[in-house]
Amino acid sequence: MHRMVIVVWAWLCLAGTVQAGEVLRIFTWQGYVTVDDLAQVNRLLQERNLDVRAEIIQPFAVGPEQMFEVMRWHQADLSFFTLNYIQMQEGRGARLLQAIDTRRIPNFARVRPELADLPMGKAGEKLLYVPFGGGAYGIWANMDKLKPEELPRRLNELLDERWRGKISLTSGQVQPNVALAYMAVGEPPFLLDSLVQSNSRHQAKLQLLDSPAKRFLDALYQQVSTFWTVAPQFSAQDLLVASYGPEIARQRSLGRHWVLVPFEEGNTVWLDTMNIAREVSGAKLEAAYVFIDYMLSDAVQRGVVERLSMVAVTKTVKNPLLDGNPDFFRQDRFWPPYAKLSDNLMKAMSDQAMRSRRREDSPVVRHVPVPTPSSGHEVRHDRGQ
Repeated sequence: MHRMVIVVWAWLCLAGTVQAGEVLRIFTWQGYVTVDDLAQVNRLLQERNLDVRAEIIQPFAVGPEQMFEVMRWHQADLSFFTLNYIQMQEGRGARLLQAIDTRRIPNFARVRPELADLPMGKAGEKLLYVPFGGGAYGIWANMDKLKPEELPRRLNELLDERWRGKISLTSGQVQPNVALAYMAVGEPPFLLDSLVQSNSRHQAKLQLLDSPAKRFLDALYQQVSTFWTVAPQFSAQDLLVASYGPEIARQRSLGRHWVLVPFEEGNTVWLDTMNIAREVSGAKLEAAYVFIDYMLSDAVQRGVVERLSMVAVTKTVKNPLLDGNPDFFRQDRFWPPYAKLSDNLMKAMSDQAMRSRRREDSPVVRHVPVPTPSSGHEVRHDRGQ
């Protein structure tokens, strides 16, 4: 069924190419590229006498498996892989992409140095990505109901009685919850994956039997009132809501005031990137570079901050989250391309915490169903493996 959908999609894309030259098929997360962005890019392509039209293909990106399949069957020319997807599962994403020639991207000089040459986005010395925008899996506070002095300062304060039944976390992607637990007990956020990658698999498995992080996660899940699958719903009783960031834009558009809690331990972070499919060449390749360069312009990057509530990747745009935390994009906080065993262990740790929760006298857990989004920028899908 999955393949049939892609084949039909391919036919529609090919039909479009007959009408007006070649089509640069852009595969992106919903809300990232606006109608105005497409109009501006297509105007630039016309000015350069390129017989190529940029189009957004659907469905939108929702997670690594779907993105791998679309790229594997050559149904997109330009993708927006989250950085850790590229080397996930022994680099199968990397094998679908071509090296980026930054000399063809004038605006690349604007990219923040700490984001311009990350090892997990490379194959040897070849750069396979251009940064677009990033964010954190953090805890956001409802400042319509809280005062600044009431916010927790350290992660272990989330276990205080005053937050019981007032916290919302994800159950759709549990890896960030486990990372948060490790940070709360003073360990590196991705300790489980580090143990697996260093062949200390037995030691990694022992973490599930008993460890400070396991005990913290068990206790944290007791505090939760709402577990969401795809995107947080910001229900009335939740004062602290875990979010990837872009969902906050919707809340602000409604006049609500949510801020990222500045925990002393910081947050784990992600970066969405732009990538060119390995087989793209000729005029379409030139068009891909025009598109990428435009997406690094000040106008677009301001929209990353103001419209998407994300973190812009260029030095020339004001970033409130970076102003408050210059170490926001620490390399040891980027979500890694987890090994499959690491992923399984994190899910097992979360499952144990959920079972422990059900055995305790805790608030009634509500699992929020997958919403049908009306606007893409409040939706984050599966960001892990």
